[in-house]
Parts: sequence; structure tokens; C-alpha cells
Amino acid sequence: MFSIGDKIVYPMHGAGIIKNIEEKEILGEKAFYFILELPICQMKLMVPVNNSKKLGLRDIVNEEIVEEILIVLGKGQNEEETNWSKRHRKNMERIKTGDIFEVAEVVRNLVLLDEEKGLSTGEKKMLNNAKQILMSELALVKDISKEEAEQLITDHIK
Repeated sequence: MFSIGDKIVYPMHGAGIIKNIEEKEILGEKAFYFILELPICQMKLMVPVNNSKKLGLRDIVNEEIVEEILIVLGKGQNEEETNWSKRHRKNMERIKTGDIFEVAEVVRNLVLLDEEKGLSTGEKKMLNNAKQILMSELALVKDISKEEAEQLITDHIK
């Protein structure tokens, strides 16, 4: 169970800090909600406490894992599906897992593919979303700005 002040990741949205836990009545039902502040995208979310496990909420990673992520970013592109729609679907599934390694690989592969032959509009949007998710966690773990997190990612992709 999480508590106020915990730094957590909400898959598909990124990393944030639990600012409060409040009881709210929504559609006639009372429930407790985490009030999650996502500093990178300057957004607040209410996440039902009872559904936190089902939604994939997890603690942010530690510094050691960040170093492993930076290595993953520098490994070069995996063999990618050539059909963009299949690649898009596969990448979306990877992002939805909430696994930082999966997100990092999606970011790396799409950045390299963009440099090689360009991305479709949908893949550009996906890259931006995945990069935001990755940056948010890196920024919270390393206590750096969004810009510094983005530069860290850029510097490690080869």
C-alpha cells in the first residue's frame, strides 16, 4: 500500500508523487483515492486506492536501475517489425506494462527509427508519450528537471 509522499509510477501517464489520500463520493459510491501529482506534465490525477494494483501502480525505480536503463538506451535498435501498424500495436502493449525497461526500449527504437527513415504521425505521438513517461521517472529518481532528464535520454541513445 502506498502512502502520502510516495513516488510512484502510473503506467501510460508517468511518475508522480502521492500528495494526498481522500475519500470521495463519485456516482453515489464512496471510495478512497490517491491524489497523484505528475510534475513533468503538470497534471493531477485521482486514482482509486482499491484499483491501484490492477492499474499497475508501482514504486519508482532506484539509481541502480536507472544506470541499467541508460545502458539499455545505448544498446542500439532491436529488430523491429517492418509493418508500422503491427509495430505500433506491439509498442503500445510494451508501454502499457509500466515496465521502465520496456518503455526505454520503445523510446530507443523509435528515436533510432526516426533518424533512419522517419516515423508516422502516430508513432511520433507514441514516441513523445513514451519519452514523457521515461523522463518523468528519471527526473524523480535523479531529482533533476524535465529538460535534464530529456538530455540524459538523448545523450545515451546511440
